[in-house]
Amino acid sequence: MTNQEFYMKLALQNARAQKGQTDPNPLVGSVIVNEGRIVGIGAHLKAGEPHAEIHALRMAGDKAIGGTIYVTLEPCSYHGGTGPCAEAIVQAGIKNAVIATLDPNPLVSGKGIEILEEAGINVQIGICEEESRRMNEVFNKFIVTKRPFVTMKAGSSLDGKIATHTMESKWITSDESRHDVHLLRNEYMAILVGINTVIRDNPALTARIPNGRNPVRVVLDSSLRIPLDSIVVTDGLAETWIFTSQSADREKENMLQSMGIEVFRTQGENKVDPSDVLEILGERDISSLLLEGGGTVHASFLERGLVDKVVLYFAPKLIGGQSAPTFLEGAGAETMKDVVDLVDTEIVKIGNDFKFIGYPVIK
Repeated sequence: MTNQEFYMKLALQNARAQKGQTDPNPLVGSVIVNEGRIVGIGAHLKAGEPHAEIHALRMAGDKAIGGTIYVTLEPCSYHGGTGPCAEAIVQAGIKNAVIATLDPNPLVSGKGIEILEEAGINVQIGICEEESRRMNEVFNKFIVTKRPFVTMKAGSSLDGKIATHTMESKWITSDESRHDVHLLRNEYMAILVGINTVIRDNPALTARIPNGRNPVRVVLDSSLRIPLDSIVVTDGLAETWIFTSQSADREKENMLQSMGIEVFRTQGENKVDPSDVLEILGERDISSLLLEGGGTVHASFLERGLVDKVVLYFAPKLIGGQSAPTFLEGAGAETMKDVVDLVDTEIVKIGNDFKFIGYPVIK
């Protein structure tokens, strides 16, 4: 590992530690080095607060003069709460700038680099570039498309079952896997389930970890069948948004709204189109969405090419049964040419379970 990689990986580590706090802003870390010593370090902590470079520059003070700044994302060139970070770097007397990757926003990409180079700062781009891009996969999609990054998550037996044929599902996966799911929920701005999951399981859909952030709870309910005493309606621990169809009962909608629940009518007469859901969520600045629905909900997103990432927790158990539900149903692929391929796959052992991560190939 080179010195440049070491310092950039330190910046990446500091950025990752803020996961789930900066939405809809990106995760960014910065390290300032002068004469072989770290003199400043910073990370973006929360939207609306100073960026990573500003924190690092404030820590370094005069020791930044003639030094090298490492940043995981191109310094901004626009006027925010603290002014452009690129201009702050110039004013601080930085001599060299090592940047992992350019800003993915085509409206500003490269402009921060221009400010640095025009001031005579030596700029190097591409150190740990892929790590930085993967870390900000949510931001990279949302800033370009204005639609949330969608992760499909499920916990199942090795044969893909999420319950027995009698619909018993507690618990298939281990305590360790369920704890990891709560950590995952903390990272996402919204979590989505179908109405059948609400009726069958009555889940809370919260992140039950210390100082965790509860995501907005999204329920697909085309005919507003949701019971008024459901946990997601009554507990007040997080916002609940229900997406329904044009034909849904108006009186039930009014009752839900009087209880503090937001109801969105999508364009479909009797069904809810996942594309409409993502468009509305994007308009509400929801940059990331975790799908925790059943097999039908998962298929409705995956078959439309709307899933960006798949996270599956497999327990070393075999349930069997033709009528036992699986985490992916729907019509399914007609031929092997139609199947969804997953790339950049990874398997991690959690307790006795296996956590699988992969990214669908959009065809």
